[in-house]
Amino acid sequence: MQFLLSGSRAIHYEARGLAKGKPVIVFINSLGTDFRIWDSVMAELGDVYAYIRHDKRGHGLSDAGTTPYSIDDHVDDVLQLLDHLSISKAVVWGLSVGGLIAQGLYARRPDRVQALILSNTAHKIGNADMWNDRIDHIQRDGIAPLVDGVMERWFTPAFRRSDNGAYLGARTMLARQDRNGYAATCAAIRDADFSEAAKTIAVPTLCVAGDSDASTPPDLVGSLSALIPDSRLAIIDHCGHIPCIEQPAAYALVARAFLTSLPEF
Repeated sequence: MQFLLSGSRAIHYEARGLAKGKPVIVFINSLGTDFRIWDSVMAELGDVYAYIRHDKRGHGLSDAGTTPYSIDDHVDDVLQLLDHLSISKAVVWGLSVGGLIAQGLYARRPDRVQALILSNTAHKIGNADMWNDRIDHIQRDGIAPLVDGVMERWFTPAFRRSDNGAYLGARTMLARQDRNGYAATCAAIRDADFSEAAKTIAVPTLCVAGDSDASTPPDLVGSLSALIPDSRLAIIDHCGHIPCIEQPAAYALVARAFLTSLPEF
């Protein structure tokens, strides 16, 4: 296991393949998940690329620290990780809140971003009332009562089967997240709005949606793509909010087509 001290917090991360001079992909997770969600996508993409992934603060094995968070707090952790690993520039691939963090990273340090994959995300997700209600429920009752509802937004009915180990594992992963870290990241999502910043993105960008995503529907992801000059939009069939778990092969296929079109790749 690898850990980085970010302030007083320990951030759990993994770096793979960096010593071989390969193009670098930085993965940023969704709310309520840890970095294992990328396992199947990395297996599909193979060892052509180097990979960096981490558990966001308050998720997985990373400390929660002082709460609540802002998107800038999460950006701080990614930048410290890049500095720690001496990575000057990378493709930044963010899922859901990870896509907001990726946009925040570009807004602050565009020189560190080679390209963006903004997946199942938007320039603004939800509204203050929705997020405040969720924060209140989590602080009062914990995450467990929310799991069934979240699973309905994350995955299609065909995936939500009691004989599907990947689905059962995703349920357990969510239920075991730290309630304070989860609620603090809800506050970061609530306060994030990149409606204007998205218009200034000037690196190659792929926006990805799941056709059955109930959290960030295709129309919402499409509205983000419409804001970003010259961005591409891909929609994954038979897929909800977490394509790296539900449709990793199809997800990797559209990402590979984008990555191989980049001049540096």
